[in-house]
Amino acid sequence: MVLTTFDPDETALIGPAEYSLSLVIPVYNEYQNLPALNQNLLAVLSAMAVDYEIIYVDDGSTDQSLAILKEIAAHHETVTVIQLRRNFGQTAAISAGIDFATGQVVVCMDADLQNDPADIPRLLAKLAEGYDLVSGWRKKRQDHWLWRKLISSVANRVISLITKVKLHDYGCTLKAYRRDLLDHIRLYGQMHRFIPALAVFVGASLAEIPVNHRPRLHGKSNYGLGRTFIVILDLLTVKFLSSFSMHPLNLFGGSGLALIGLSFVTGTIMVFQKLVYNQSIIQTPLLLLSALLFILGFHSILMGLTAELVIRTYFESQNKPIYVIRQIFGSKKIPA
Repeated sequence: MVLTTFDPDETALIGPAEYSLSLVIPVYNEYQNLPALNQNLLAVLSAMAVDYEIIYVDDGSTDQSLAILKEIAAHHETVTVIQLRRNFGQTAAISAGIDFATGQVVVCMDADLQNDPADIPRLLAKLAEGYDLVSGWRKKRQDHWLWRKLISSVANRVISLITKVKLHDYGCTLKAYRRDLLDHIRLYGQMHRFIPALAVFVGASLAEIPVNHRPRLHGKSNYGLGRTFIVILDLLTVKFLSSFSMHPLNLFGGSGLALIGLSFVTGTIMVFQKLVYNQSIIQTPLLLLSALLFILGFHSILMGLTAELVIRTYFESQNKPIYVIRQIFGSKKIPA
C-alpha cells in the first residue's frame, strides 16, 4: 500500500479533462441544507473542465428533502434523484448511488454542508497522480470534542491497527474513487467507512489529504454512540474478509487444533494426578474440561471445512475470479 498525506496549503490543479465525474450524495432529512449544498456544488463543478453528474439518494427522508430534490432535478439536467423505499442506512444509499453512477471517477460526500465542495478539485488532483482512492481527513473537525472527536480518534486508531491500513479519518464520507476499483467492492451493513481497507485488500493504491470541515448549521447528526457497536462488528467482518476470506480453515482450523491440543494437555495432567497422587478422575473437573475442549476444537475444524465449501460455492456460482486485474498490456486478448 502507498499512503501519502497532502498539505492543505499546497495548490493543486484539477485532474485531466478526460475525467467523467459522478458525485454521489446520500440524503436523510437534510431539507434545510440541500438548496445551499446544490448551489455550492454547481459553482465548483461548473468551473471544472470535467463532465459531471450529481446523484442524490434520498434514504427514506421523512421531511421535505425529497420535494426539494425533485425541484432541483427539474431545473438541472445534470442532477438525478434516487428515492429509496425506506431508510436503509448510509451504506445502502451510497451503494445505490454508485450502482447508478456512470462516471470514470466517483466522489462521495455528505449532504449536511459539513463537507466542503471546494475540496473536490483537490481530491481529483491527487487522484490524477495515479492513486485509485483518495480519502478526506477532517483534520480540524468541527464537532463535539467527546462524543464525536475523541471517540472517532480512538476508533480510527483501532481500525488502522486491525486492518493494517492507516488512515486518520475512516469516518469522512468525502472520498474520490476510480470506477474500476468500485466494481470489485460490495457494501453491506455499515461497511462504507471501511471502503479504504477493502480497496487495499484488492490491491488499490491509497492517498489521504486534509479537507475542510464546517460546523453543522441546520438539522442534527444521525450518528450516535450506539453505532460504535455496529462499527466493531463490521470491523470483525472486514478483518475476516481481508485475512481469511480465501482460506477460512486457517482461522477455524487453527483455533480447533489449539483447542484439541489443550484438551490433550488437560487429559495428560488428569492422568498424571491419578497415577502420582491417586486423585479420582471422576471428582476432578479436568475430565469435563478436557472433553469440552476436544468437542469445541472438533466443531471448529468442521466449521472451517464448511466455510471452505461456502467460499468455493460463492466464487464458482458467480464465475467470480479469485484475483483482480488492474490492466493488460500488449496484444494478449482478454478471455471471455
